[in-house]
Amino acid sequence: MTQTLSYPIAAPVVVRRRLPSWASILLGGGALWLATVVITFVTGNVNLVPTIILVGAFLVPVAFVAWAFNRADALLTPSKIFSAFLYGGVLGVLGASVLEAAFVHNTSLTGFIGVGLIEEGVKLAVLFLMARGLGRWTMRDGLVLGATVGFGFAAFESAGYAFQALFNGQQGLSLLGVVETELLRGILTPFGHGLWTAITGAALFAVAARRGRATLWARPVAVAYLAVTALHALWDAAGLAAAWLTLHLTGTPQQWAQAREGIAVAATPAQLHLDAVLSFALPAVDALIGLALVIVLAVRVRRHERASF
Repeated sequence: MTQTLSYPIAAPVVVRRRLPSWASILLGGGALWLATVVITFVTGNVNLVPTIILVGAFLVPVAFVAWAFNRADALLTPSKIFSAFLYGGVLGVLGASVLEAAFVHNTSLTGFIGVGLIEEGVKLAVLFLMARGLGRWTMRDGLVLGATVGFGFAAFESAGYAFQALFNGQQGLSLLGVVETELLRGILTPFGHGLWTAITGAALFAVAARRGRATLWARPVAVAYLAVTALHALWDAAGLAAAWLTLHLTGTPQQWAQAREGIAVAATPAQLHLDAVLSFALPAVDALIGLALVIVLAVRVRRHERASF
């Protein structure tokens, strides 16, 4: 009896799961940034400092833009998303710098509110100009485009802060100050400007979808703008608010007298610990509120899209 042996026509294809593009950018860029930092510390070559500043400032925002490419619909082309990132960064920082120099002259609570009003207003104006050129609007696109404008602003702002930290050293250039600034802002970036402008973007596009045109003169847009301004002001004023709360919760009559006279308050170790905890807790609460608002908006978008099919 003759036996026949069967052979597979083709070898089985092994499908390897690839990392999403945003994850590849984040991991690869992070490794390159870390390598540049180490080499700069070892060799003392200051020519690498601009690379540290630019890669560190743009890494997280650019990773988000890569993520946004896969979340936006066909209306938001790569060109539009890139333009939103660039205009949000350059025009946003320029406009905010001019207005803050003209109208904000102190670091009090009113000063922080003024900064929030100006920076969120400038980003909203950039987003409005981008929205006017679209023929159709959805909350999904508002979230994506708004976050892109916000991350563009954050990238250029982070580069500015890192450059400023470079010259804060008492003995020459402070490379350590640059690295600390980049690490801190890299961690905090996803919970700041990107979230805030995504909220105003969703409101702006929701109104535009109902009215058939983009407009700033609508209650939802105003409410969203004031809400993110409050979040922005609380974020910036976290250190001042922490000191104020610490003094109100644990202050002694002598410390209150020092504060009224404008003298630096001599804090106890327990008060310093409480101040440190509050300085961390207040921005964390601020970030959670912003994240919760974006999640609520994203859930509404999904429900609306499911109901449409």
